[in-house]
Amino acid sequence: MNVTMILLPEMVALDLVGPHEVLSRVPGWQVRLVAASRAPVRADRGMTILPDCTRDEVTATDLLVIPGGAGADVAMLDPEWIAFVRAQVLQARYVFGICTGAFLLGAAGLLKGRRAGAHWQARDLLAQFGAIPVADRVVVDGQFYTSGGVTSGIDAALQVVADLAGVERARMIQLALEYDPAPPFPGGTPATSPQPIVDAVLEAGKERRQSREAQVARAARLL
Repeated sequence: MNVTMILLPEMVALDLVGPHEVLSRVPGWQVRLVAASRAPVRADRGMTILPDCTRDEVTATDLLVIPGGAGADVAMLDPEWIAFVRAQVLQARYVFGICTGAFLLGAAGLLKGRRAGAHWQARDLLAQFGAIPVADRVVVDGQFYTSGGVTSGIDAALQVVADLAGVERARMIQLALEYDPAPPFPGGTPATSPQPIVDAVLEAGKERRQSREAQVARAARLL
């Protein structure tokens, strides 16, 4: 299994690192990090990640993985990334969009009529690409896997492994990682969080939401 994971400047690092930790543990799976160039890629919180290859160097892809964050917002207006994603999906057996990485799939015209997930603060915007927004933590529609926000990428990656390499392998990886979430506070979703907390998060993300709305609208017009 050849796994191609896209690196985007200003992406959310955990969108990539969490699923990478899961997928790279499957025997026989080769995981490659691909970027526009071989220069280090800086994530939104300062982590720098080295790519393994460039877009031009990618050959066969069985599983394409796309992280989210501001990097995906920019990439969905980048003709070179759109062309790369379309070409890879034509040959890939499976596609995995993490968090707002789904927007790059949408901008490439690949989610029309499909159920898809994304971060709760942006999920509704998927409809502009003809997708059907779903609030589930992991969403599977045919060969396409998408997920909710950031941490759900780990859950979705385990589901990918279960479907492609077997439930036993996925459970072995889950145990090896001691992945048994027990957060210190209830409230990882808007539905389970106190309203003042929800309001504070929405206020903090207001500018980002406005920017993303504009970028999605532009990308949708290009379809």
